[in-house]
Amino acid sequence: MSSSSSPSALVRAMPAVFVLIWSTGFIVAKFGLPYAPPLTFLVLRYAFSIACFLVWIQVSRARWPDSRNQWLHLALTGVLMHAGYLGGVWVAVKSGMGSGLAALVVGLQPVLTALWLSWTASSGASSNSGSGAKQAQVTPRQWAGLALGLGGLLLVVARKFGSGSEVTLLTLGCTVFALFCITVGTLYQKNFVGPTDVRTANAVQLGAALLVTLPLSWLETEPIVWNAEFIGAMAWSVLALTLGGSSLLYLLIQRGAATAVTSLLYLVPPTTAVMAWLLFGEAITQATVVGTVLTAVGVSLVVRPAKPQAA
Repeated sequence: MSSSSSPSALVRAMPAVFVLIWSTGFIVAKFGLPYAPPLTFLVLRYAFSIACFLVWIQVSRARWPDSRNQWLHLALTGVLMHAGYLGGVWVAVKSGMGSGLAALVVGLQPVLTALWLSWTASSGASSNSGSGAKQAQVTPRQWAGLALGLGGLLLVVARKFGSGSEVTLLTLGCTVFALFCITVGTLYQKNFVGPTDVRTANAVQLGAALLVTLPLSWLETEPIVWNAEFIGAMAWSVLALTLGGSSLLYLLIQRGAATAVTSLLYLVPPTTAVMAWLLFGEAITQATVVGTVLTAVGVSLVVRPAKPQAA
């Protein structure tokens, strides 16, 4: 194997590795939250992660962003992609929503991302109609995919709404809020954050998330139980999810591979559902399977590239 092919292989593997790591985030929430309130857990996670990044930055002499605007853009993406996304998911899981269902709701991100990109591309093409640029519109296939995705989600959510504590206005609202934050944060970072060292970028993002989450955590009164499960969940959250998963996500977006990530994200809900079934005994019913499959098919229809037309 030539040395030039090795980096290319690593880049191609990055989205799949990211998805595998990202899928464990919902499981870690289930492991750690019995022993700490959600926002307090996240505050500790952000603080420990920042400390690790600062050591890494000092040792490697990584460069910090060199403009005020870059700092502000990174801070905003940190609030959205860490404080907003993780806060919404963790509060929902703490309030009773299963890991698999939380992953399914947030798994609609590729649909929203693809539709937004199609709409903005179409708007841009319309405003430059005299330039001869092709319009990238939402195709009938993509609309069908959106309908399938939403239908699959509703199939799973509807049967659980009111049947217990898993789906309530609070848990559903928190996961939808998390979905909004991760979608907007990803798009914002792609469009406004310039090339920056991944270590310093993460430190700035986590610092902003910490500043937003810390005051909210003061409202929580549940004590922390320092046991092996809590420490293990915290260690995995810091080392694997933040230092590993968040860094991979940043690199993928910076390298222009965000589409590859979102196209693989529909694998997160079924992977999480299987993990939750094995570890926590969360039921995988026929409606859950059918709904998850419909959502996966719908998302794949939305994000699949269109076939080039013959000249």
